[in-house]
Amino acid sequence: MRRHEFELRDDGTLCVRTSRRGRDLLCDALLNKGTAFTPHERLTLGLEGLLPDSVSTLEEQLARAHGHIERKSDPLEKYIGMIALQDRNEILFYRLLAEYVEELMPIVYTPTVGAACVSFSRIFRSGRGIWVTPGQAGRIDDLLGNGDSGDVRLIVVTDGERILGLGDQGAGGMGIPIGKLSLYTMAAGIHPRHCLPICLDVGTDNRELLDDSLYVGLRQPRLRGQAYAEFVEIFVQAVKRRFPGALLQWEDFKKTNAINLLARYRKTLPSFNDDIQGTAAVGLAAVLAAGRVTGTPIDKQRVAILGAGAAGIGIAHQVRDAMARAGLGGDDLTVGIAVLDSRGMLVDSREVSDEYKRPFVWPAELARSKSLATDGPCGLVDVIEALKPTVLIGTSGQSCAFSEKIVRAMAAGCDRPAIFPFSNPTSKSEAAPADIMSWTDGRALVATGSPFGPVTVKGRSIPVAQGNNVYVFPGVGLGCLVARVREVTDAMFTLAAEIVAQSVAEDDLQAGLLFPPLTELRGLTRQIACAVVREANEQGLGTPIPGGRVERAVSDMMWRPEYPVIEPS
Repeated sequence: MRRHEFELRDDGTLCVRTSRRGRDLLCDALLNKGTAFTPHERLTLGLEGLLPDSVSTLEEQLARAHGHIERKSDPLEKYIGMIALQDRNEILFYRLLAEYVEELMPIVYTPTVGAACVSFSRIFRSGRGIWVTPGQAGRIDDLLGNGDSGDVRLIVVTDGERILGLGDQGAGGMGIPIGKLSLYTMAAGIHPRHCLPICLDVGTDNRELLDDSLYVGLRQPRLRGQAYAEFVEIFVQAVKRRFPGALLQWEDFKKTNAINLLARYRKTLPSFNDDIQGTAAVGLAAVLAAGRVTGTPIDKQRVAILGAGAAGIGIAHQVRDAMARAGLGGDDLTVGIAVLDSRGMLVDSREVSDEYKRPFVWPAELARSKSLATDGPCGLVDVIEALKPTVLIGTSGQSCAFSEKIVRAMAAGCDRPAIFPFSNPTSKSEAAPADIMSWTDGRALVATGSPFGPVTVKGRSIPVAQGNNVYVFPGVGLGCLVARVREVTDAMFTLAAEIVAQSVAEDDLQAGLLFPPLTELRGLTRQIACAVVREANEQGLGTPIPGGRVERAVSDMMWRPEYPVIEPS
């Protein structure tokens, strides 16, 4: 039986009727107002005497909460403080995050969330979401029920094996779904009661975790092979039964699993992989925005990508599709993108065993015609000197992979090279923006995966844009939920990329910023969601929504963190 009933009144006020009373109510993070409970609510809900006498406004609480976080000097301590607030008062948490988005997003997500996942067992306070182990495969329906708020519509799930660039973090990977859903609520207004973070705790091969007496996860080697596939299948079917129509986002799976799971289940239930599709859209948006600065259309760009994992190949697909739509084909389309893995450029004169890389393997004859070596490894410097790329993208997870020689080679072949070290967290970035700017005399257009401060070159302060997936996935997810889609398509991410690139103001572009400010995120998310709903309408992929009602339907689903009226049921 539900403890809460939600009602939106005619005047727009949200009213919640609850059976909870007293301290039990104060322990409900979604209903707890703390000192903001009114005298009438304190009387009728059994709260008199449990709170100090003064009644605070949300704005007063906001100032107090920000002061608490601001006084902490260590980013991980700030993260712990934010999570404690989220566990205590979700509305205040989301209001604080929205009001100070540029300051606090790097705390609740990249890069600090990486440190939180590594330290997860040592900073663990309370559970949020659902952990599922292989031994519970026969009871997944029951476990999902334990986390059912009554209306789950959005799930972010990980198995913790490929957390950012930090590798296998086991059960500590739960920090990623929690963080991603926080951004969904902040940017897209998806109500927290509709969100469910899940960790498929299938063990870990991280010996440091297995040997740690404080590790909170399943202490056994990772489940793999057919047993792993069967476990995920059971999970997916349980989600379909328990939450029919819910949108599922795959997050931070190992590249082969990420690619295979997306291919297997994208038509089984509405789902997508943000590491592949979201990152790809952000990469394409950066390329399109750079083209706006230099006047280079997409079919004239030459792109080199270092890193042939899920993110790099995802970006390559998105960029190539955009080039093809612009009219490129045949060898011209192939030459537009060069992808390199740990063994060099993908050319068919060498063995490329991973099937997902095959679409970006160059014929050896074509490579030789461009003065690229095919009788041995063809490295990044060779590719840059031969092809003179206009764009260099890093998804390798290798710190300092963009050396001075490489960056200077880019600058020698292109007046304003676009260089995007997208790997995160900060410690995994292929190059520091300050070095890139120094080695190119400030000519480079830079976007990074993690946040960096402005760079000063010859007395000029140059801002550094962060290619954060938060520009894309909340809008795509919101649009899919509004349209109740049956399938999430790549075209929806292409639309998002185009909108993000066009949303950068001309003054910001000329200053070197390739993404809009995060303060505009909510409006950008609304715009993307509307485009996704219209795309779903055109393709017959969801519940039809008349064109004139799309904006209203999207806005109606975007919750704003404000205290509801609370009454006893």
